[in-house]
Amino acid sequence: MPDYTLRIRRYNPHSGEAAHWDEHVVELPPRNSVLDAILMVKAERDGSIGIRCSCQQGICGSCGVRINGRPGLACNTHLEVAAGRRAGLGGSADVGETVIEVEPMGNMPVIRDLIVDMDAVHWKKIRRVTPWLMPKQPVPEREYIVPHDSMADVTQTMACIQCGACVSDCLSMEVDPGFIGPAALAKAYRFVGDPRDDQHAERLWDLSRDPQGMYDCTHCFNCVQACPKGVAPMDQIMRLRRIAGSDFELRDPNNGYRHEHAFVDNIKRNGLLHEADLLPDSYGGKFHPRAVPELISSLPTIITALARRKVTPRKALLHPHKASKEVKRIFDKVDGRKQRFELNLYISGYDEAEEQMDMAHIPHPDPSIPAHEPHDDPEPKGAGGESERRR
Repeated sequence: MPDYTLRIRRYNPHSGEAAHWDEHVVELPPRNSVLDAILMVKAERDGSIGIRCSCQQGICGSCGVRINGRPGLACNTHLEVAAGRRAGLGGSADVGETVIEVEPMGNMPVIRDLIVDMDAVHWKKIRRVTPWLMPKQPVPEREYIVPHDSMADVTQTMACIQCGACVSDCLSMEVDPGFIGPAALAKAYRFVGDPRDDQHAERLWDLSRDPQGMYDCTHCFNCVQACPKGVAPMDQIMRLRRIAGSDFELRDPNNGYRHEHAFVDNIKRNGLLHEADLLPDSYGGKFHPRAVPELISSLPTIITALARRKVTPRKALLHPHKASKEVKRIFDKVDGRKQRFELNLYISGYDEAEEQMDMAHIPHPDPSIPAHEPHDDPEPKGAGGESERRR
């Protein structure tokens, strides 16, 4: 069996000492988990090591840590995989193929060693989005009947195990600790996408008008890469924005609605993004009273770009591109649809064999089980090779 050098970040805030690395050499099969190695060291060498764990099956989310600079669950990260990561974001430059560095998650206060205060950040933000169903009235005499597509729509967010990995690596939260965060916003979409909830508009307005709400996300994709369950929190944030801006047309004070529509109109007009127009168009145009202060505040950036020849006055004022007929055709096709389609890359909710038969227009062998309607366009394949359809 190979030897692995396990380096654990130790910190006890009550001791008054700075954080330090505690190094142990462990001999375990490569398919054992990082958690196995930590628990072995804790049981046999140092019982003072602090770490949370429970199910050891990748379900409870308790053992979330950073392993060689990347967030993940210690219980379902194999030693050979962890060691092969080398120096990732936050890792040491000398990390080799047998060295595994384990640190507490970021963006949350450290209680001790690998244990962070989830309640101070993660759970506080989850409570912020009202994480329960507010049912429509009157309440039916029996159960609510939820359409199949609506249930499949929220399945991706329901897979969240609240491990906090996305919160740990969220760059927006690092810059602005008040940002509601990817986990909480993904949780918010779970109810915005549920037809049984009666407060869709109120939820969306609350999250859009908050300066630290859904428009505070910077699209860094860290939460998508960090999530061990494929929830893709950033995708859920984008869905919240689209529903708020396109379905409810909520004109928020943070200018998210106008910025989104300015972005789309910019591409529709030019084919390629003309960034010089994006800022003023987001505030109503170059000469709109709301745009003038923004343009003035951006002058230092513009002057620097001109001085370094990153942009020329001609390109800033006159975009050299115009949208082609193909781009216009795509916009006309999308705008012409009666219903907006989105992709749920997690699960379709249908058996794969059923979907293949439906796509081939083969009658279902059991007439009591209705097949879902065929679509005009071929659907892309998602994770696991399944076709997906969303609302």
